[in-house]
Amino acid sequence: MTTSREQRPLPADGRDDVVARLERGECAAAPGRLDPGAGFEVLREVSQRTNIKLHTVAAAVLDWVLRQKPLPLSVDRDLQAALRRHAHAVDDPDQPG
Repeated sequence: MTTSREQRPLPADGRDDVVARLERGECAAAPGRLDPGAGFEVLREVSQRTNIKLHTVAAAVLDWVLRQKPLPLSVDRDLQAALRRHAHAVDDPDQPG
């Protein structure tokens, strides 16, 4: 998978529409409301469980959120499980994950 290193130009007001949509909770992954550290841990866990490189998992999740492309089945299954485990850990921090 190849990614472009070129930055997309920002709109005249300096705000990217995708960022604004994420902030308003209009993207598919927004219900998870993960902080960056927890989000990284979820992606890392999915990567390890599926034996798919972390950057490939992250790219698939971004395509899912931003472009509404379906996730690969193994990533979808393990992402949902990791998000449930994370939600459980947040709801009851004294219980092991």
